[in-house]
Amino acid sequence: MSLEFIGITVAALLTLCIYSFLYKDNPFYKFAEHVFAGLSAGYYVGLVWHSIIKQQLIGPLFEEHQLLFVIPAILGLLMFTRFVPKIAWISRISLAFVVGNTAGIVLTQQLHGLVLPQVRNTFTVAMNFSGIVIIVGVISTLIYFYFSKEHKGALGVVAGLGIWFIMISFGASFGYTVMARVSLLIGRAQFLLINWLHLIK
Repeated sequence: MSLEFIGITVAALLTLCIYSFLYKDNPFYKFAEHVFAGLSAGYYVGLVWHSIIKQQLIGPLFEEHQLLFVIPAILGLLMFTRFVPKIAWISRISLAFVVGNTAGIVLTQQLHGLVLPQVRNTFTVAMNFSGIVIIVGVISTLIYFYFSKEHKGALGVVAGLGIWFIMISFGASFGYTVMARVSLLIGRAQFLLINWLHLIK
């Protein structure tokens, strides 16, 4: 019995344990769920240690002697004060730095990567049927979120049209999500029937 066959069998049994939830919640599903959560947490801890702490902190600090990295090291250590109730408030310094820095980076990325390109593309679309639909959809959706005036009359009609565009967008996103899950299901079914049971060649 090869290690490859053992690995495939374990993966197949865990897959069946996960799909047993379709019947009802049971110990097999909980076991597979806990195994997955534990392996994911362990893998993530190892990944953070090797790719972030060792490469981006310990290496530059102790090998390249870049003393500026003392600041993130101190901020990281302050995060562990959460485990000491009397000084847990100190961890807020690190959390505030992380939240503020992340918010600034994400807002800039979203502005330059999504908002501005979408605004530019909206004003530069070709004036054919698709372009008109895009312009009408953008304007009506924005008017729907305009709450300073009650949606009555012509404003209400345009806002109602915006609701239709929003629902179509949500429906398309939901359909895409469902198709992605169906693709995962097909992949698992192929794994069970081809790689494990060898019923299909």
